[in-house]
Amino acid sequence: MVGRVGPKKGKPIVLAAHYDTKDIPGFVGANDGAGGTAAVLEIARALRGVKGLPPIRFVLFDGEESRDDAKDFYTSGLRGSKPYARRHAKRIRALILLDFVAEKGKMRIPREASSNLQLWSRLRAAARKVGAQSAFPDEVSGEVLDDHTPFLRRGVPAIDLIDFTFDCWHKTCDDLSAVSARSLDYTGEAVTQMLLDFRK
Repeated sequence: MVGRVGPKKGKPIVLAAHYDTKDIPGFVGANDGAGGTAAVLEIARALRGVKGLPPIRFVLFDGEESRDDAKDFYTSGLRGSKPYARRHAKRIRALILLDFVAEKGKMRIPREASSNLQLWSRLRAAARKVGAQSAFPDEVSGEVLDDHTPFLRRGVPAIDLIDFTFDCWHKTCDDLSAVSARSLDYTGEAVTQMLLDFRK
């Protein structure tokens, strides 16, 4: 955990990202790693001091990209989220994972197939309120094994914000030229509103 807002007691909503990136010479990971991390930190800042919030925890995982590509991803990757889920899943209300959320251009993040439908509906409702609905279309993409997966497997409702059509995935072009402040703003505004909507 890197921070929290709201009461200390109660089952928290966890907002998460992974801060590690692929070990490739010259690779930056501006979207795949840094984008989600930046959004989590800024949302935490925006919610600081807001009254009436439920317990919210901000968590940055390491080890999502540290894996042996020749082996099963769930077995060799997710080295930060798997132990965190093992230890805390029973006490977590929901998890929102921010992964590829900063892509330049017209960002479109459909619901990742394993993501919880009820949570996704809440996100889309929040996105409509802040004018970011175009970034979260009423569409479904394929299932992705990601840092939300260990929580889903332990019964925690979780969603993964990931546009897995990102052309620079694990390529050196995933640098600052591949990311957009507008995309980060859409993500940040929608997720912040979603968390505000959990207020009593």
